[in-house]
Amino acid sequence: MPSNLRWMRLRPQELALIAITAVWGSTFLLVHWAMQHSDPWFFVGLRFLVAGLVSILIFRHSLRGMRWTDIAAGASIGVMIYGGYGLQTLGLQTINSSTSAFLTALYVPMVPFAQWIFFRKRPPAMAFLGAGLAFVGLLLIAGPDAFSLSLGVGETVTLISTIPIVGEIILISVFAGRVDLGRITIVQLLTAGLLGLATMPFVGESLPAFDWAWVIAGVGLGIASCIIQLTMNWAQKSVSPTRATIIYSGEPVWAAVIGRIAGERLPAAALVGGLLVVLGILASELRIVRRRSRGGSGEGHTPIRG
Repeated sequence: MPSNLRWMRLRPQELALIAITAVWGSTFLLVHWAMQHSDPWFFVGLRFLVAGLVSILIFRHSLRGMRWTDIAAGASIGVMIYGGYGLQTLGLQTINSSTSAFLTALYVPMVPFAQWIFFRKRPPAMAFLGAGLAFVGLLLIAGPDAFSLSLGVGETVTLISTIPIVGEIILISVFAGRVDLGRITIVQLLTAGLLGLATMPFVGESLPAFDWAWVIAGVGLGIASCIIQLTMNWAQKSVSPTRATIIYSGEPVWAAVIGRIAGERLPAAALVGGLLVVLGILASELRIVRRRSRGGSGEGHTPIRG
């Protein structure tokens, strides 16, 4: 049974995920700048409250039909957003971005197995290959400094942040198509924002002095976060968690591109890493197609996704 590889076209949902990943990656410099003027939990709270308010303006007519199902789904995803973004931001206070990128990248190979466990459906073999290529690419982008690890507080909380990141991607796919898009977006963003602010007194944070730096960054990233979460909720109705994760792994590639435009010099290993991430996305688009003859009736085509 000879087999060949067949390309599948990128669908609008996948193109949308690629677009928000570019936006996602381009926000790195803005977050880094904001952390010089604000504490992490306040900023996470501000960012997602702004995002929630923007989503209310967009979907205000959907609020009338809010159901407990929408609230439960949105709140569970919101908890994951709060945990992932909050812990990652907290970790960046004590570790460099290369180490953070390396540790956070661990969520990429975790998602295919999580999808297998929660959906009882093994992802295609090419999806595992794509995730593997993307993960190796992320390691190269992170650079050699990322491997000089001593498990301090920053490294530990960043490692823990990968769990809610995986949870967010899985839960979005679980609830996609079962709840109203507008309602779940509103609830998850407001949940993440309120939890961020509620964490402040427990970690000793206080309101920062007024500064246009965190105001502009918070509002800008809030609007971006609303667009990102809305697109994820919509696109993952038809894009699997593994496939979506491979696309999301392009985030540091876009961050590197923006950094290069801003004047940063990229080492050769980082360029190779970016190429591997792109190859991972392309590899996950391949489908193995086996040809076999059918009892004298000629040759038929049986696509095997694997």
